[in-house]
Amino acid sequence: MSQPTGARPALPLHGAVDLAALRRPTPPPGGPTAEGAPASGAVVDVTEASFAGVVERSTTVPVVVALWSASDPVSSTVVRTLADLATELAGRFLLARVEVERAPQVAQAVGSQTGATVAAVVRGQAVPLPPLDQATREQVRALLDQVLQMAAANGVTGRVPLEDAPAAETPEEPPLPPRHQEAYDAIQRDDLEAAAAAYAAALAENPRDDMAKAGLAQVDLMRRTRDVDPAAARAAAEAAPGDLDAQLALADLELMSDRVEEAFAVLLAAVRRTTGPEREAVRVRLVELFTVVGDADPRVMAARRALASALY
Repeated sequence: MSQPTGARPALPLHGAVDLAALRRPTPPPGGPTAEGAPASGAVVDVTEASFAGVVERSTTVPVVVALWSASDPVSSTVVRTLADLATELAGRFLLARVEVERAPQVAQAVGSQTGATVAAVVRGQAVPLPPLDQATREQVRALLDQVLQMAAANGVTGRVPLEDAPAAETPEEPPLPPRHQEAYDAIQRDDLEAAAAAYAAALAENPRDDMAKAGLAQVDLMRRTRDVDPAAARAAAEAAPGDLDAQLALADLELMSDRVEEAFAVLLAAVRRTTGPEREAVRVRLVELFTVVGDADPRVMAARRALASALY
């Protein structure tokens, strides 16, 4: 397995949607569909017939599935940006374009399963990505970096062979810094305490190590939720809206379930109804969850604005 390229990713694979059931979609009426564009580059056009192969490829190379329509200029722009970045990143991920008019069954299946128009697929597991309609190119690139980190943490580090960039000329990924490798290995063996200690040591050596900050925040979230009964915690939060600990636990669970906006909403509501030390505790937790998700995520930027409004 190749070395991972960063700390524990802000986009966790746990809680992802299994696309195994979509690997062999029912053929559309009117006979078989021609195959999409040949999978020789970083961008392929998906049909009902070719989607199974795209999902299979996610075991060796990260895949980004994007739904688009020629009648929707915004979706076309998003797909063009993703295609440009797929080439710019030299095939480090495969962009699978799904034109909804030409592959309606795939589009409907992916959309209904993930609840998103763009999703990352790693080992057949789909992680919905936030809406990219208003995202800048830099924000999309930052989100793709998180996708690649998530894929690497799950052992998927292959590249798509490009006609103008032979695989033999692709430079090897640099190894992780020792403290990050130590943390990664600890996470792999489910020793979260050791992982947290490794990230803390990395921060002691370099307080500006943003990847260590994100890794530590992710590990702390995993530690807080490891022994929590989700049903009981949700019931407790619903029964006692004023119980701060219950609301903090609920926000953690929402984020672990990839319900990012819901997690932020829980804590923003708590900020608005608390004062003094309690409000500060909520603010600190919310900022920590921002770190887990990633500052480039549009949902984080929106929540930061809402937090500033609530505080001032």
